[in-house]
Amino acid sequence: MIAKPGLDGHDIGAKIIALALRDAGAEVIYTGLRKTPGFIARVAVDEDVDAVGLSLLSGSHKELVAETMQELRSLDASDIPVFVGGTIPAEDRAALTEAGVIGIFTAEMRLDDVVAEVARVLVPVRAA
Repeated sequence: MIAKPGLDGHDIGAKIIALALRDAGAEVIYTGLRKTPGFIARVAVDEDVDAVGLSLLSGSHKELVAETMQELRSLDASDIPVFVGGTIPAEDRAALTEAGVIGIFTAEMRLDDVVAEVARVLVPVRAA
């Protein structure tokens, strides 16, 4: 699942990632713009997704990730891997990893590398 939490209205990158994952054979749900962390967590649980990708460009990435992770925990879904993509300053990446984010993707990364990393993480999930 690809989601855009917060008030950011830019979703081209999220759509590109969704299409790249789809083209690689994944079933992708895109939740659309301006979703709350609670909405994102509920959809992730209701749709039984294998992973959540949060696209963040607003500068509120630490807060929105923390809120989304808390919402997932409150729904007993803390086992769903969470990826983050977008404008993520290098100095914030360790905090996001400590919060439970399993992968951080930036605009400088090749799409093939993003898809390969998501697949690497999800293969053990599907095998279980």
